[in-house]
Amino acid sequence: MSFASTIKSELCRLELGPSCCARAELAALIVTNGNLQLTSPQRVQLNIVTEHACIARRLYKLFKQEFGFTPVILARKKVRLRKNISFLVKVAEAELAEAVIRQLGVIGDQGPGQHGAAVLGTRQCCRRAYLRGCFLAGGSISNPETNGYHLEIATEMQFHGENVRSLLQELGIKSGIVPRKQQQVVYIKDSDHIALFLSTIGSIQGRLSFENSRVFKDMRNRINRLVNCETANVNKTVDAAQRQVAAIRRLAATRGIESLSPGLRQVARLRMEFPEATLEELGQAANPPLSKSAINYRLRRLEELAGAGKTPPDKRRQL
Repeated sequence: MSFASTIKSELCRLELGPSCCARAELAALIVTNGNLQLTSPQRVQLNIVTEHACIARRLYKLFKQEFGFTPVILARKKVRLRKNISFLVKVAEAELAEAVIRQLGVIGDQGPGQHGAAVLGTRQCCRRAYLRGCFLAGGSISNPETNGYHLEIATEMQFHGENVRSLLQELGIKSGIVPRKQQQVVYIKDSDHIALFLSTIGSIQGRLSFENSRVFKDMRNRINRLVNCETANVNKTVDAAQRQVAAIRRLAATRGIESLSPGLRQVARLRMEFPEATLEELGQAANPPLSKSAINYRLRRLEELAGAGKTPPDKRRQL
């Protein structure tokens, strides 16, 4: 089961709540994923399609609780792609279908694009229930353990996408909207806002799972960055040490180590004796001990001498 399916299953197990919230959730399910089918002149039926059995059962309970009738539920198997089973929740009686969409405010006096305030609810609890219905009908969320942070709600109607985004903004949740094929997709990218959305619609276990995955992912990324940084530093140290050893060997072959000044001669011998030591370790091994900057300066002078192939002028600083 996917992460989104797990969250939807949890949401479907929630109590329906008071009538105002139940109607707001049912309105969201219809607006997001419902359609009106013309069966004959002046007669329509209401259809809601879902791929989740738990959502079909919740629709059944919502219709029964709020309107006193039970819709027809049909299971259909797709013939293409993965051949998943989808569920059709149908209100076939035209009178009942019209009563539902009018009482819920799905279609206002000026048409489906100008629905009344009833579809959004008037209280905060109703607005949360409405967002829960929107997510159940058209929402998805990526698994935070394997993918980036992304939650979205897709709808075919532009006005509905704008309403959802306005509701999210009222709740302090930052979102965006983008067209995708024939749909309007409201999306949330920020992990904190995704967590807030999950708790807003009532998915407590979903938020805990999301937070656990986020903490684990952040810790793993932090450890990877530290390991990569440490590995890069070790590689850098090893490369520098090999380069310095090669330079000292060239000097020994061309002019001899004894021809160097005492300071350079001491550091050259230390580097040959401890080829894998850090600058700090070389400084501690010197007699008297030297700082990292002093060791680094003298090693660079040795590389310069090996590259130039000649001794420095007498006027240069002798170490």
